Amino acid sequence: MSRIGRMPIAVPAGVDVKIDGNVITVKGAKETLTREIHPNMSVKVENGEILVTRPNDEKENRALHGLTRSLVNNMVVGVTEGYKKELDVIGVGYRVAKQGKDLVMNLGYSHQVTMSEIDGISIEVPNPNKIIISGPDKQKVGQFAAEVREKRPPEPYKGKGIRYVDEYVRRKEGKTGAKKK
Repeated sequence: MSRIGRMPIAVPAGVDVKIDGNVITVKGAKETLTREIHPNMSVKVENGEILVTRPNDEKENRALHGLTRSLVNNMVVGVTEGYKKELDVIGVGYRVAKQGKDLVMNLGYSHQVTMSEIDGISIEVPNPNKIIISGPDKQKVGQFAAEVREKRPPEPYKGKGIRYVDEYVRRKEGKTGAKKK
C-alpha cells in the first residue's frame, strides 16, 4: 500500500469539496480549484476527510495512488493557505519593479525583460532585489517562478542572477592568474 496514498486528507472548515465522476472541485476562501484525476483512482469524502483508493496493485495504479493524493492535498492547501515562492535578484545594476500587472526586470541585458502576471498568480516586489510570487495553485506558482528565474539563472563565478531564497549556488574559483615565463 502506498504510504502517501493511504493517508486521509483533512478538510478544514470553510472548504467545500465536490466530486463529479473523475473531476474534483475544491472551493475555499481564496479561490476554487478544479482538477481531473485519472479514471482508475476513486476519491471519496467521508467524515470530513478525503480518501483516495486504487482498484488493484498494478504498477501504474500504485504510482497514481500517491500522485493523486498529493494533487488533491495540494488543492486543499492552496485554497486555504496558498503557495509562495521568493526569488532574490543578485548583481550590480540588477533590479526589478512592478508596473501595473507587469514585472519589469533590468538584468544586465541591453533591454528590459518584461513578464506579465498570469491568471491565478500575483507578483509582489517589496524591494528592487526581491520578487514574491504567490497563488493557490502550486504548479502554476512553481512554473512561473521557474520562468522568471530562467531569464537570468545564477552563474557560478560571481553568483549573479535570479535565484530562489533558499537556493545554494556552488561557486567556482575562476582563472588563477597570468602565465608564468
